[in-house]
Amino acid sequence: MQLNVFSGNRGEIGEAHGRTHAALITHSLEVYDRLFRDFVGIGWDEARTAAERFLPMIERGFPAILDEMDGIARGAGLELGDIVTLNCRSEISLTQASGGCTAFSLNRDGRQWLAQNWDWRTDQLHNVVALELRPEDAPALVSVGEAGMVAKIGLNDRGIGVCLNAIRSRTCGEGLPIHVALRKILEAETFDRAVRVATQDRVCAPAHFLIAGGDGQATGFEVHPGLPGVLEPRGGTVTHTNHLYAETATCQVEDFPRPDSRPRLARIDRLLRDRLPLGEPIEAGALFEILADHEDAPLSICRHFNPDQSPEERMETLFAVVMDLTAGRLSLRHGKPCESDDVLEVHLPRDTRHSGEA
Repeated sequence: MQLNVFSGNRGEIGEAHGRTHAALITHSLEVYDRLFRDFVGIGWDEARTAAERFLPMIERGFPAILDEMDGIARGAGLELGDIVTLNCRSEISLTQASGGCTAFSLNRDGRQWLAQNWDWRTDQLHNVVALELRPEDAPALVSVGEAGMVAKIGLNDRGIGVCLNAIRSRTCGEGLPIHVALRKILEAETFDRAVRVATQDRVCAPAHFLIAGGDGQATGFEVHPGLPGVLEPRGGTVTHTNHLYAETATCQVEDFPRPDSRPRLARIDRLLRDRLPLGEPIEAGALFEILADHEDAPLSICRHFNPDQSPEERMETLFAVVMDLTAGRLSLRHGKPCESDDVLEVHLPRDTRHSGEA
């Protein structure tokens, strides 16, 4: 996979993104048109109408990102409403559809690691893009996600990183859409500012954000329109799959996880404990091996084609990412981590000038 680097003001960054990935963005719209029909029973035009309700929330909580969305639309030859809908696809569809995804943070020997598999519909595999963005008014950042979307999983040059777990729930209220909130986290200059997106801006639909900093902080936030559930490290780790388990969240939100979510969580906890003993040096390759685990297949951490699932329900691992936030390094395997030998390495040297700001 190739890393695309875009810089300038937000409109310029968006237009370069849209122009470079126009074909992939158009294909993403087709994928989500099918997904909305499969899970929600609406077509793209109806989804665009549903997405309009999130515009005031974005204008209130992160207005600058609309300039970038407008640029993406312009570059791809689409309308702003298409790009807003694409970036609000979780809020439109996650009442019925949820992916897999296994994420963890690990603090060991002075290094803060953050890693996950992203599991989703196979028809999005070739729409995955790696972007290095250098806005004029925000930290430089790297995001791995879907073409046409403003962010998903990544890190910035202040050592802040974030991972995502989807949560299936009927809850949707006031706050930032999930992928817009992820971008705001990736523009945070400090860990505390990143945390404020979850605790003060709030997120309008449930998800889990695993936020970490290169200086050793890591916290999981089970976000939703209310006060998020908070998951502090235990033994230097935070782990998560696709169900809520912090009491603050479970007492406010009802979720509907797939049957494999809890077994995968138990499995990742066991692997981190058994395969990474204290005192042993850790490299990215060892973490990719954990993400390539097939215990309990086909409902394993590394997910493959499952013929027993209906076509619209099939989820597979589309990429695996390992981040060394202390070193400012992101490693990406596009496709299943057990099959992919090619690793995209991105080094984003840390800018520590703002590390003392709250």
